[in-house]
Amino acid sequence: MTEQPTIAVVGATGSQGGGLARAILADPQHRFAARALTRNADSAAAGELAAAGAHVIEADLDDEASLRRAFDGAHGAFVVTNYWAPRSAEDQARRTAAQLELQQAGNAARAARDAGVAHVIWSTLEDTRDFFGDTDRVPSVEGYKVPHFDAKAEADALFAALPTTLLRTTFFFDNIASGTGLSRQDGALTLTLPLADQPLSGIAVDDIGRAALAIFARGPELIGKTVSIAGEHLTGEQYAAALSDALGEPVAYRPLTWDQFRALGIPGAVETANMFQYYAENTERFTGDRDLARVRQLLPELQSFRDWLAAHRDAIRAAA
Repeated sequence: MTEQPTIAVVGATGSQGGGLARAILADPQHRFAARALTRNADSAAAGELAAAGAHVIEADLDDEASLRRAFDGAHGAFVVTNYWAPRSAEDQARRTAAQLELQQAGNAARAARDAGVAHVIWSTLEDTRDFFGDTDRVPSVEGYKVPHFDAKAEADALFAALPTTLLRTTFFFDNIASGTGLSRQDGALTLTLPLADQPLSGIAVDDIGRAALAIFARGPELIGKTVSIAGEHLTGEQYAAALSDALGEPVAYRPLTWDQFRALGIPGAVETANMFQYYAENTERFTGDRDLARVRQLLPELQSFRDWLAAHRDAIRAAA
């Protein structure tokens, strides 16, 4: 029996990496073995992956040597960084979150190179500075416009010499289940996103993992390519209508302006408003790059927002 090629999955106990690890383990064709990278192999999430058949190994994106060991002998590596990961006050004083992503991406790229990985998938996003330019109408945040987009895009160059597929994602449907934009105001559910009347591309996190598995299965065909994915493109009104149907009560769409959102004073407000302004003003290009027919060719089981809602309505009710 031929041994399965191994995929090393960074962030296997997180969102995107977890989606890929689960997809590999659930694959009826058993095309790959899952090597789950995590900073804590004793966590409950790591234990669940091990019980499902993954090889769990400890590695840290800030420790290049640990990544080199974790990638050793792997056919593929899925690399993702988390701009929003909790950090100590000391680490925050030492580097910005964008600098963290660039440093960690560099560690992963060098480790994959040194380990001779045959196919890397780097989870990335567009550089919003290419669209906004140097205009002052969108405030800068630590030298970027939308740091968690721009730093990832800047890191693309670190993988240029490697056999890499760039996987461009988008807004997670799952963010709504964790309370993003959805609240109860005066007893009524309200969806508040600074999106104006433009469509927002969204996708289920598990579909990112399934898409990554499909890319690895395609192999050399997609090396050197950029694959941009989404599950659906919906306006705020359309998101609210789908939520109303799923939850069985009205959900009103009440968008803030970008300046109103920036003025909220909550952590990340300026960056988040900039992000939604990018989505809204660059919608033709952003949604066009995520052609749903093309995405379904890669992933026939791609979920729409309503598909995803059917499985998550209870979590959304709890969040609201």
